[in-house]
Amino acid sequence: MKPVCRIFRAEVMGYCMGVRRAVEATEKALLDSNIRPVYTYGPLIHNPQALERLAESGVVVVGSGYAPLPDNFSGASVVIRAHGIPPEERRELQRRGAKLVDATCPRVLSSQKRAHIWHEKGYTVYLAGDRDHGEITGIEGYAPGCVVLENREDAEHLENYPDRAVLISQTTIKQSEYDEIAAVLAAHIRDLVVLNTICPATLERQKALEVMAAQVDGILVIGGKNSANTQRLAATARQLCTHAWHIETPAEIPQEAFLLERIGITAGASTPDEIIDAVEQAVKKGYS
Repeated sequence: MKPVCRIFRAEVMGYCMGVRRAVEATEKALLDSNIRPVYTYGPLIHNPQALERLAESGVVVVGSGYAPLPDNFSGASVVIRAHGIPPEERRELQRRGAKLVDATCPRVLSSQKRAHIWHEKGYTVYLAGDRDHGEITGIEGYAPGCVVLENREDAEHLENYPDRAVLISQTTIKQSEYDEIAAVLAAHIRDLVVLNTICPATLERQKALEVMAAQVDGILVIGGKNSANTQRLAATARQLCTHAWHIETPAEIPQEAFLLERIGITAGASTPDEIIDAVEQAVKKGYS
């Protein structure tokens, strides 16, 4: 006999403000523009299912690893994703005749501006985050020569430390990771400015997961396998709960999950509401 299942949803999960804003900007461009296709410079969000839906609506992804940039966009709309882009890439899109739709997250824009300001002041700029993440790549363009630190070990193994520096975080890293990097730098740098650039939604999503984890036997973390913030959520879930799985779709729900009495659901910042709802319905169906 199957156990009776109770499903718990984390109070904060799914689309963050920046991602929702970028998706809505792209959908508006599809409605407003008479020129097809509508382009996004790089994948709009780190969720394959959402990207597939946008492609079906007439959105084409261009940039490194995707379709090549047209020689002339001829006024077609090009959406800059929430992660932002370096200034030189923005200028190149404009040179090729793109009508830019800037969906850079306001918090990321703030990080870009602050990195530039501190760079101009002569401070060494350290960026805490994932080296190949689009947000980090974009900020690097505003502070040439900045140094990316992915973890505490990177900070510990720097060849030398400057007299003055500023530390800026990727908006989606864990506070504990940022604090560890900051502590290492503070021990070596006399004048260190640590900016608070982690998005509050990231912190709220992690805290909501921690609260939910205390009430459940297993956790389903929903989101793209290439989503950095979803990967961090999944890592936290595994630390908090014996049974935790990172899935993208209902089809990936493991059979083991249906043997548990209390299942928790959370999702990364790029996970659409409809996928979260579909996973919940699949869990309910699996117990029926």
